[in-house]
Amino acid sequence: MFHPLRVSAIERITDDAVAVTFAVPAELRETFRHTPGQHLNVRFTVDGQEVRRSYSICAPATEQPGEPVLRVGIRRVEGGAFSTYALKELAVGDQVEAMPPMGRFVLKPRPGLFAAVVGGSGITPVLSMAATLLDREPAARFCLIRSDRTAASTMFLDEVADLKDRCPDRFQLVTALSREEQSAGLPSGRLDAERLTGLLPAVLPVPEVDGWFLCGPLGLVRGTEKALKALGVDRSRVHQEIFHVDEGPTDGTVVKVAAPADAMLTATLHGRSGSWPVQDSESLLETVLRSRADAPYACKGGVCGTCRAFLVSGEVRMDRNFALEPEETGAGFVLACQSHPLTPEVELDFDR
Repeated sequence: MFHPLRVSAIERITDDAVAVTFAVPAELRETFRHTPGQHLNVRFTVDGQEVRRSYSICAPATEQPGEPVLRVGIRRVEGGAFSTYALKELAVGDQVEAMPPMGRFVLKPRPGLFAAVVGGSGITPVLSMAATLLDREPAARFCLIRSDRTAASTMFLDEVADLKDRCPDRFQLVTALSREEQSAGLPSGRLDAERLTGLLPAVLPVPEVDGWFLCGPLGLVRGTEKALKALGVDRSRVHQEIFHVDEGPTDGTVVKVAAPADAMLTATLHGRSGSWPVQDSESLLETVLRSRADAPYACKGGVCGTCRAFLVSGEVRMDRNFALEPEETGAGFVLACQSHPLTPEVELDFDR
């Protein structure tokens, strides 16, 4: 369910990025408390068209009574309707509709050593993770390895520097710039799998890390996963969220498979069930949306995970999946926006 929120502050943090803070009404304070790493799905009308996007919350999570700090980072994407609007026209006092915080890319504060490898705007959810962890858990340590194009394009420089100042013995920062040299730190260049395989053991005790959090472009996340696998890190300790993928699947092809003749979808959403015929080539999300405008979605690209549903029965094929962990797909979850029926009858449960 979407709720109206007013923009209370907008801060320019780079030439192409802003941090937007929303005021949370008293009656929605508990609804909008977040776990570090979660995101907001926002809905807005731009040039008469409804636009939905997912933006990670960068503010630390709070358990204290009172209004939670709801602040998101938005970087302009070429051709992006909402990000362009946010940087050029969004103003304090404007109203945006948002769903309650959601997402499973989270770090709940606990003792231990945690590490993150992020690229670009991938710092956004990880900033919330690190700040909350170090504030609440004195026995926790955090290592942040971040990759950016240039120093000027680096988001949340001040906030990260503040973490380093407040927790010098528990917060470690390693920075890499791909398009300019640094006076100190790593040599210029991308953080690919080969480079990370050598870098990670040099900056922290890899076997002692209790959780790895990877966030950013697809190439960086996949390269880090490859490096961690080569270093013997158990897959269960690795968590990832992808912020950008090229259009189309990674192998460059999409095979359009027609739904079985007279295929039917049964779906449960918000406690109500319905059944509808699946039209040729449409996704199961599109099938549901024809009758249920309240079906959850944001990106429709297999990235945000908002449309996750449990496959109760039948078989489906997913075009792309950049949101669900192997454990989730193994447990029977699918992305409705990417799923097509392979059997005459399919049943989904969006409430699981």
